[in-house]
Amino acid sequence: MAILVDEDFKVLVQGITGRQGRLHTELMLKYGTNIVAGVTPGKGGQEVLGVPVFDSVEEAKEEVGRVDASIIFVPAPFAFDAVIESVNNSIPLVVVITEHIPVHDTARFVRYAKLNGTVIIGPNTPGIIAPSKKVKIGIMPADAFTPGNVGIVSRSGTLTYEISISLMEEGFGSSTTLGLGGDPITGLNFIEVLEMFKEDPETEAVVLVGEIGGNAEEKAAQYVMETEYPKPIVAYVAGRTAPPGKRMGHAGAIITGGMGTVESKEKAFKEAGIPVAKTPFEVAKLVKESLRK
Repeated sequence: MAILVDEDFKVLVQGITGRQGRLHTELMLKYGTNIVAGVTPGKGGQEVLGVPVFDSVEEAKEEVGRVDASIIFVPAPFAFDAVIESVNNSIPLVVVITEHIPVHDTARFVRYAKLNGTVIIGPNTPGIIAPSKKVKIGIMPADAFTPGNVGIVSRSGTLTYEISISLMEEGFGSSTTLGLGGDPITGLNFIEVLEMFKEDPETEAVVLVGEIGGNAEEKAAQYVMETEYPKPIVAYVAGRTAPPGKRMGHAGAIITGGMGTVESKEKAFKEAGIPVAKTPFEVAKLVKESLRK
């Protein structure tokens, strides 16, 4: 098992003819992802790396039948319409790679997706990868991941890869790795993903990678404490050196009014009994210790 994805998933790429869409389509295909169609308005009838291109999601579905997931590389001004198009065509999972989407656009499509039963990962996410299924719907470097029993859920991109590599060096692989996205509003949140990992028999421990800004980590810690979460969790919070009031990298990574600091997040995790790594490279050691208990 993996969460959200499976090896027979049929994937559609919106924005496949753009530079990023083409590049990552090639990398996803090499990994083993079953990409059945691409969509770029006005480019219907073309092919990209053997993948047929259509003018709309509706046309793609008419031709290829079932589509289980869409990944969006559409530029920010058009991303809202791209997400709505996938939701309206009943695609169950939409991975929004695009960054710099206006927050009000994200708020609208996240709400619309939830009302219509579509799961959104992102925006501004590296996506999702399940090594045992050879499925990658995103931009994560494949060589940073190997099959295993540790689930990873993260607000960060690059740090996720570094932590996964350090886990590999200690003999651990990942069941599923999922990037929530770095924007202030995202589709999935920590609690929803922790719920999925709880039910996943392949996942024996979870690594939660947070960062400064917002209160998603504090809410996750509260959830773990209230539900007496049955699997060990190790946390790491990025942004220790960030000055208050300064936005650091991600749109969601900003400290305001004393909220969203590394200290407040680490305190919440420790109160919930979750060990917190001081550096990304300490995560693997804490995972090893937590699985011994």
